[in-house]
Amino acid sequence: MAVVAGVVFFILRALLALIPGLADRTPIKKWAAFGALMATAFYLVLSGAEVATQRSFIMIAIVLVGVMLDRPALTMRTLTAAALLVLLFAPQSVVHPSFQMSFAATLALIAAYERGAPRVKAAGTDTSLGARTALWGVNEIAGLIVASLVAGLATTPYAAYHFHRMAPYGVIANLLAMPVVSTWVMPMGLLGLVAIPFGFDAPFWRQMGYGIDWMNAVSQWVASFPGAVGHVASFGTGPLLLATAGLLVIGLLKTPLRISGVALVALAILWVAATPRPDVLLAADGRIFGVRGADGRLAIHHSGGDTFAVKEWLAADGDGRDYHDRALGQGITCDPSGCIGRLGDGSLIAYDAGADAFEEDCRRAALVLTPREAPSGCAAPAIGRALWRERGALALYRSGSGFAIEAARPANYDRPWAPRRLRAGDAATAMSVPPASRAMPRDATPKPEDIEADQ
Repeated sequence: MAVVAGVVFFILRALLALIPGLADRTPIKKWAAFGALMATAFYLVLSGAEVATQRSFIMIAIVLVGVMLDRPALTMRTLTAAALLVLLFAPQSVVHPSFQMSFAATLALIAAYERGAPRVKAAGTDTSLGARTALWGVNEIAGLIVASLVAGLATTPYAAYHFHRMAPYGVIANLLAMPVVSTWVMPMGLLGLVAIPFGFDAPFWRQMGYGIDWMNAVSQWVASFPGAVGHVASFGTGPLLLATAGLLVIGLLKTPLRISGVALVALAILWVAATPRPDVLLAADGRIFGVRGADGRLAIHHSGGDTFAVKEWLAADGDGRDYHDRALGQGITCDPSGCIGRLGDGSLIAYDAGADAFEEDCRRAALVLTPREAPSGCAAPAIGRALWRERGALALYRSGSGFAIEAARPANYDRPWAPRRLRAGDAATAMSVPPASRAMPRDATPKPEDIEADQ
């Protein structure tokens, strides 16, 4: 968005300046700002108006309107105005990764450059074209490295929370790809749009494609590095909110008190590291379960063809194994009656598919899972069809001699799009309405005296 606005503004102002006397009589700078505003609005619609694009458009629009009104634009205020406007029209976007990562990166970049962008100065007195070009190139590379580091660090908590991933080599990828995007891909795209009405836009799209091929090649090359993808286990919203508070303190405060934001981020990291991982997982259909073994990794067994739960469990566990890996089931032994897995402390977790396995497993296992109805006289805690149908997928944490259960649909979960499912006892209670409160049907049969009166 910034490249589009900058290129259009520069071209329009340069063309208007070529008209003799026009620059002296009229405010061509304001005209160029208006043209750039229209171009960015068109680009907003063309790109699909995602949250990050909305934020960028609103900030650039405020700056361009400030140029037209001869008013200075304060970048932190434009970011605040952009956040308020986006939330006004789409308040639900505050929980989406696009909103969080876009505004976090922009806040960090503005705060970093307000405190002074790093610049290399010439040590000698050489003012030749080659020296000036080299100095400009070094400053551009240094600025790109700083921008990549700052934006990458600011978006790391949100990438880890939503996608359970980190990109340690993002600076290298940005350093190789972003210059091509800014100097080749976007200008070719703009020229292609301008050439559409004249019918010779194909060469520009072809050139734009070459730039995109370069981006793809860079991303594949960087992704081939050892440790290119860092996996992060799932954690709650508490550490994310604490890291967000730290980022706001660092970015918004001007006094030395902003250093306290680093302490908040450090506490959030410690909180993430201390987040416990579930010992047993059970899918919402009762056909897939996972047990954390002595090696700290999940052993997963699934009897159906749906591997979506397996893929999500591995991602949330910070496990880089592929969900098609046949070795995922190592540690779980099965027979026609069910399966057995062991926790890190040696406790047995039984998955009983047949009723004939209940007697033995209820005596030996620390927990019994079953796609059937759980037996009522089982000595071990048993989770059967009624519970996972009511609560959805379950995560169980070993707590002393028992298990703490975290459900996808807690007991008080009741939403219009996912209403609370009633248990059998609740359903019976709901049906047993006192007779006095029921609406009795009215008998519409004519009485004999009414018929005689009519006769």
